[in-house]
Amino acid sequence: MTPAAQIADITDLIRTGPHGLKDWPADLRVIARRERAHPGAQLSLFEQHAGWRFHLFATNIPRSLPSGHANRVLNNLAYLDALDRSHARVEDRIRCAKSMGLTRLPSHGFDRNKAWMTASALAQTLLAWLAQLGLDGELAKAEPDTIRHRLLHVAAKLVRGARRRRLEIDQTWPWTTDLVRAIHRIQVLPAPG
Repeated sequence: MTPAAQIADITDLIRTGPHGLKDWPADLRVIARRERAHPGAQLSLFEQHAGWRFHLFATNIPRSLPSGHANRVLNNLAYLDALDRSHARVEDRIRCAKSMGLTRLPSHGFDRNKAWMTASALAQTLLAWLAQLGLDGELAKAEPDTIRHRLLHVAAKLVRGARRRRLEIDQTWPWTTDLVRAIHRIQVLPAPG
């Protein structure tokens, strides 16, 4: 536990309370996490009053296993919390995939939809690599729609001159410097070898 967050197993409170859920599966556990809300977080009225943000999750990992190291790890509430929080990244990737076209299948036919899903996965992967290797600051953590609007919808043209090709970008675009910085970062990466 850190001073900013606390974790507690509240299974017994839920089972034995006045409206206890005694018919829940015996191995189901409910873990509660509370943390100070970050600025700009959308809070319920209860959370606004308390000043804490609450998150509950259920797990069927038992409280006790046969003796050994795994038992100590799985019983550690911080481990269970980290396991649950890591799943949020999976959900973020699914949400990003949906915004990259995964929800807009073009056909009733399997082959066309398979090609569409492959293209959608490729677009999501390329955007993730762009964010990882070329972007910094808030753009490195931005949603696909934000990156698309700020960097990919810029007016530009590819021109030739002096035996070289260069990209001329509209200088009035508000995010021109971010795009140029991303291009330079990618250009200086070592060649795979």
